[in-house]
Amino acid sequence: MTPERPASVVPTATYRLQLTPEFPFAAAAGAVPYLASLGVSHLHLSPVLEAVPGSTHGYDVVDHARVREELGGEEGLRALSRTARGHGLGLVVDIVPNHMAMSPRHNHALWEVLREGPASPYARWFDIDWEVRGGQLLVPVLGGPLGTQVEALRVDGDVLRYHDHAFPLRAGTEQLPLPELLEAQWYRPVWWRLARTELNYRRFFSISELIGVRVEDPEVFAATHAKTLQLLREGVVDGLRVDHPDGLADPDAYLARLHEATGGRWTVVEKILSAGEPLPPSWPVAGTTGYDALRQVDGLFTDPAGFDELLAGYRRFAAPQTDRGGEWAATVRRAAYKVLTSELAAETDRLARTAARLCAASPDLALRDRAPWALRTALEELLVRLGVYRPYESGDAASVVTREAAAEARLAFVVPEEAGAVDVVRDLVLGTACPGPEGAEFRARFAQTASALRAKSVEDTAFYRYVPLLSATEVGGDPGRPAVSPEEFHAHCARVQRDWPHTGTVVTTHDTKRSADVRAALAVLTECPQRWTDVLAEATHADTPVPDGQLAWAAWQTLFGLGEADEERVGQALLKHIREAGLYTSWTEQEPAYEEAAAAFVAAGPCGAPGRLVTALRDSLGSPIQANVLGAALVHLTMPGVPDVYQGTEGEFRALVDPDNRRPVRFPPVDPGDKRALTTAALRLRARRPDVFGAGSSYAPLTVTGPAAAHCLAFTRSGEAVTAVTRLSLRLAEAGGWRDTRLTLPPGRWTDTLAPEREFTTHARVEELFARLPVALLERVPE
Repeated sequence: MTPERPASVVPTATYRLQLTPEFPFAAAAGAVPYLASLGVSHLHLSPVLEAVPGSTHGYDVVDHARVREELGGEEGLRALSRTARGHGLGLVVDIVPNHMAMSPRHNHALWEVLREGPASPYARWFDIDWEVRGGQLLVPVLGGPLGTQVEALRVDGDVLRYHDHAFPLRAGTEQLPLPELLEAQWYRPVWWRLARTELNYRRFFSISELIGVRVEDPEVFAATHAKTLQLLREGVVDGLRVDHPDGLADPDAYLARLHEATGGRWTVVEKILSAGEPLPPSWPVAGTTGYDALRQVDGLFTDPAGFDELLAGYRRFAAPQTDRGGEWAATVRRAAYKVLTSELAAETDRLARTAARLCAASPDLALRDRAPWALRTALEELLVRLGVYRPYESGDAASVVTREAAAEARLAFVVPEEAGAVDVVRDLVLGTACPGPEGAEFRARFAQTASALRAKSVEDTAFYRYVPLLSATEVGGDPGRPAVSPEEFHAHCARVQRDWPHTGTVVTTHDTKRSADVRAALAVLTECPQRWTDVLAEATHADTPVPDGQLAWAAWQTLFGLGEADEERVGQALLKHIREAGLYTSWTEQEPAYEEAAAAFVAAGPCGAPGRLVTALRDSLGSPIQANVLGAALVHLTMPGVPDVYQGTEGEFRALVDPDNRRPVRFPPVDPGDKRALTTAALRLRARRPDVFGAGSSYAPLTVTGPAAAHCLAFTRSGEAVTAVTRLSLRLAEAGGWRDTRLTLPPGRWTDTLAPEREFTTHARVEELFARLPVALLERVPE
């Protein structure tokens, strides 16, 4: 008899824990009493299935059928679930359907494919193109060309070993001489640099250590989701976070299958929405993981006029060359060209081959006689012009690959007749050419390549090349237009409440380049751009060599955001910064001289005596920074959606890009502080009054009148709770303060959740409302 499926539960708030061998299930269980006291309803766990030994993140899954032993195994997870439930908490887990670790000695399914080739029952698991590279899967692990690595290759029984790597040998090939033995395998170890242009398997972005999984195959879906579904069915786990659905061949079909298999459990997807892009309405999910909310929250505390001044100062100080980050849109376009022809060259080549094959075999003569180079050029020109991550089967591909984009793409061709390749490719993408199954592979690969391109060119390249305001260079953000007006914010919240009331919201995650508190500090620079440039002019000395202006600007802002001249942390973040930017050095083409000069500058400048000028400026701006920190936290916790609190962020949490943001945290924290008190008050209110914040609730802006009305943002949830925060507080102080500014409250009596003795009615003077803190969370007093 099949056990009765537990009912779907919508969290009131989740708390993200980064599980590692040093912080396993048992350690998480130890934190449960404290986390329950905060007021969250669920723990949000990073991936729990078996991963590469020692992995600090868990996204490199090697076995979907087992819970990770290093974390405590399945019994450890079940024990954590029991402990959590004993304190009224449930579990949400992160799942990784798109890829597995390219580690044969740990990944049994991959081991069998390498041993048996396309005949292996596991061959359908992985997205491998067996028709190229002589029918061998390229494995880019060698430290140099094969001829230079022969001495490190050795046969050990039926295993081929290369340093720490192990590969199975095809049966009967063990005794062959090494050259013949290598040719006889279903795989070929190659120099790691060949991954960029020769790879014949789909991967996660450009990370060759993660191989794509074909969950579009029902048997593969069943095998890779069985354990997760069992944990859901047996009530160990309540909900799911789906990692990177854009990498899948058909996210629409996958999410429909997942929804059916889970019985409609609360599920959010890591879908990065571009500005103005809606989540596909047909997706049977609660919503996104919340990066769209992050941009809205950050934008509220960014001064648009001040950003323009800051941008002008950036151009003067950093002198970005026109081909190296002068304008945001141009920066993104240049980065996209670079990524397509370097990191994603293999993916682009496979896509172009698919297009050429379709055209050559098509019964539609209009598709014939298209030169492969022309099709590839057309693909590249269309891909770099996409304004979103990818098209979907359920959506209108013509709104993604637009007529305007096609018209621009044709300009890349000298001969008009050859420019017709653009129309051919666009028709293939839209499905008007080769609409049947024969064109489905192309459409899926185009979408997958588009999403990888967007992530690599924007998140991992352009965000490090265009740096007037580092707080704006965050996933889902728009560094060219970082400010969000109150009207825009209210409109966003109204849409979310109407369409996706159970969506996730975040302000800090394991992937954010800077924590919310660091970004909140940086946003204050848009309120004092001249003071910032004046301090930099004073801090910059001729005897401190600067490798380049953009690096220096980013380094000084990194110090300002962190507020601490920790050379190791700042240095590591800046090293990642310059390698991701790829202007003077990169991960694969490192320039030691430049990197050494950058490290010397960090030590002598931001982390040397001049750095004290920047930290002194930060100290002098403590009040407006605190207003932003508390304001962002409260807005996040009370706006429509289900807030996810990243570990440690209930208190002050200053972190830079990973791995800095994944450092272990202490439970409970040593210093409670105002932020923790505010967070606890908001989470407990959500827990006590789920009707006020859930699907049946409402959201409405509140009216503020008076000379400083623009500096107070306020809204009510269901007429029972009121959020009010201060925005642009430095500008507010310069303009003379609140004076007679008033907030119109809904009828009734209202108490301050942090100080219940304080009551307000109808027209509250904002100066009194914010007498204790620059924010307020009010609850209606029952009649």
